[in-house]
Amino acid sequence: MTSDTSASLSISVTELTKTYGKVFALNRVSIDVKAGEFLTLLGPSGSGKTTLLMAIAGFNRPDSGRICFGHEDVTVLPPHKRGVGMVFQNYALFPHMSVFENVAFPLKLRKIPADEKHQRVTEALQTVQLSDFAERGIDQLSGGQRQRVALARAFVFGPKILLMDEPLSALDKKLREEMQIELKQLHRQLGVTTVYVTHDQREALTMSDRIAIIDHGELAQIGTPREIYNAPANHFVASFIGESSFFPLTKNKSGTLHYAGVSVGKVPNRAMHENWTLVIRPERLSLHATKTSKNTDKIYFSGKITELVYQGETVIVMMIMEDGHNLTARMNTRAGNDVDSLRVRQNLLVGIDKQDVIIIPGEAS
Repeated sequence: MTSDTSASLSISVTELTKTYGKVFALNRVSIDVKAGEFLTLLGPSGSGKTTLLMAIAGFNRPDSGRICFGHEDVTVLPPHKRGVGMVFQNYALFPHMSVFENVAFPLKLRKIPADEKHQRVTEALQTVQLSDFAERGIDQLSGGQRQRVALARAFVFGPKILLMDEPLSALDKKLREEMQIELKQLHRQLGVTTVYVTHDQREALTMSDRIAIIDHGELAQIGTPREIYNAPANHFVASFIGESSFFPLTKNKSGTLHYAGVSVGKVPNRAMHENWTLVIRPERLSLHATKTSKNTDKIYFSGKITELVYQGETVIVMMIMEDGHNLTARMNTRAGNDVDSLRVRQNLLVGIDKQDVIIIPGEAS
C-alpha cells in the first residue's frame, strides 16, 4: 500500500454547534482539513474534541453548522454511508473472530469477492506487520498488536478519511511512544486524511501536520506543532502545550514591554490589548554566575534557586525571581552544563535569547 493523497478527501467543518442542555459541547467551530493531512484535535477532558470527532464520523448530529467531505455535504448522512475508517479508544475488536476475520469484517459487509478480500486483508496485515498473526485470536494478542489489528480493519476497505479516538491511551508509556512513530509512518505510507483525538500534548506534537486545540467547545488555536509551541495564541494554549513560566509585563508610552525593569520586546503590530504576559519555556534558559556583557542577543533576569530535581537526562531548576514570581528552568545533564555545581539558595542570572521570548495578550495568572 502506497501513499495516494489524490484518493483522500478534504474535510470542511463550518460553524458547528452542539449543546447538551445549556452546555455548549461545540460553539461555532470551523476547521478545514486538507486532503492527506494528519490533523490532531487536542484538548483536556470535556473540551469537546471527541464530540467534534463523533460529529465528523456521523455518530452525533450537530445542532447547527455543516460538515463537508470534499464537495459533498455529509452533515445529516448516517455513519455507515460516510465511508470513513474509525479506530476507537477500546479498539472494538470482535473477540470471537480471528485477526484475519476482524480485519476482513468491513469487506464482508461490502460484499467484496473472496479472492479480493483475501488479498486486501493480507496486504493490510503486512502493512501493520502482523502477517504471522492472521489466525490468532484477539485474546492472544498484546495491547500493541490489538491496536494494529484495529488500524488494519480501519483502512482495509480503502477509506478516504480515517478517524481515531485516543487509540494509544491504553498502552504503557514506552509502547505508546513507539506506536506514535509507527502511526506517523503509516500515515505517510497510506496518505489518507486523518483526524486524531488525544489529550496528550507530546503525542500531538510528535505525530501531527497540524494541531487544533479545543477549549470549552471552542477552537483556541490551529497551526503546525512548531507554530503552536513557539507562538501560542493565549495563556491557555501556552500552558496546555509544553511547560511555561508566566510573568506580567508593563508597557511604556513607546510600546516597549518590560519585566523587572528589563526590556523584552515591543507590542505586536496592530495589537489592541492593554495587558501582556511574558512566556518562558524552561528548556530555553541558561544559567550564569555573572552577565556575559558581550552577548547582546540575550536578556538576563536575577533569581535564587529554591529547588533542584534530578530527572536523569535533565535537572529541573526551580527559582524565585526578585519580584517574587516563580521560574522553572530545565537543564540538560551533559557534562558541559556543570549542573552538579548548582545549589539551593544560590543566586544566579537567568539568560534567554531574544528570539526565544514569547509574548501573549492578557494578564499573567
